[in-house]
Amino acid sequence: MKFTTNRESLLRPLQLVTGVVERRQTLPVLSNLLVKAADGAVSITGTDLEVQLVASIEGVDVEQEGSATIPARKLADIWRSLVEGAEVSVAVEKTRTIVRSGRSRFALATLPVEEFPELASHDGEVNVVMPLSDIQRLLDKTSFAMAQQDVRYFLNGMLLEITSAHVRAVATDGHRMAMCTVGQKIDGVDRIQAIVPRKGVLELGRLLNDSSADVELSLGSNHLTAKQEGYTLTTKLVDGKFPDYETVIPRDPAQTLVGDRETLRHAFQRAAILSNEKYRCVRLSLEGDQMKIEANNPEQEEAEEIVAVEYGGDLLEIGFNVAYLQDVLSVLETESVRLSVADANSSALIEAPGVDDSLYVVMPMRL
Repeated sequence: MKFTTNRESLLRPLQLVTGVVERRQTLPVLSNLLVKAADGAVSITGTDLEVQLVASIEGVDVEQEGSATIPARKLADIWRSLVEGAEVSVAVEKTRTIVRSGRSRFALATLPVEEFPELASHDGEVNVVMPLSDIQRLLDKTSFAMAQQDVRYFLNGMLLEITSAHVRAVATDGHRMAMCTVGQKIDGVDRIQAIVPRKGVLELGRLLNDSSADVELSLGSNHLTAKQEGYTLTTKLVDGKFPDYETVIPRDPAQTLVGDRETLRHAFQRAAILSNEKYRCVRLSLEGDQMKIEANNPEQEEAEEIVAVEYGGDLLEIGFNVAYLQDVLSVLETESVRLSVADANSSALIEAPGVDDSLYVVMPMRL
């Protein structure tokens, strides 16, 4: 294998594909990228056996077709450190890959191509082409609520639900839930659900950062494939049953307050400074047209914030994890926010007035 290209054409593909590669691997070859050169194009593949990303780059001067596995992070670091606009040649010589640029020369050890595993890719049962903005909205509005390393493994990911009328993303860690829905007409689909693992969600978010092309999703029985402009991301699905999220959503809560989102966000941010570092609890006291936010910690330090809100209910005191409230207020985009509860022991429903595509549920904490 031998090809020549400029530094910029492979810089972003190398960085994205290397991001999939885990630093600690059970198989040495998983620390490498599979690089193939043929027909004036180069493809770069990285995988950790759960998530696989393939980048295809056209317009490369391929002198000799072939393939090799090259250490991922070393190649990406070398490429990033080269001079901007530099011309780079990559050639395989026996068991090494030689990278040359100007007066620089790097010899990298390779492993047999036959050892490199690739995720089996099957045709999806459901195929959807979605605008980039819709996919990004689904991820941005919900991904923060995914669990991390929870023993309930099905929470360590995001539920993707596709029906004939919408695509919906739901994430929960058992203490809070985020849901976002975008309208999408899809023929021949009743209702299909899949749990996308946390890493697959995060890599998809990274992939979609600086492009405007539509995204093609292909959902199979045990994998999800996303394609966009030369990139193909394949992720295995989590084999488990996601909780029935609809039963968690509070129905007709009796007490409702409406407040300025930025004012509340800053008030929670200040109160959080003196909250208990372990439990992060704040007490909300609602009466009349104001809400008092109180926080304290084992050092007997206290914070108190009083915020004007629209509230016409009875006196109510309720506790929440302040970090959960901050996360929700950070992803909402409206000027005001609505928080509804039935009583001091019930979950809160947080919404943006006038925006019905996303909602959030946060469980209370015992005061």
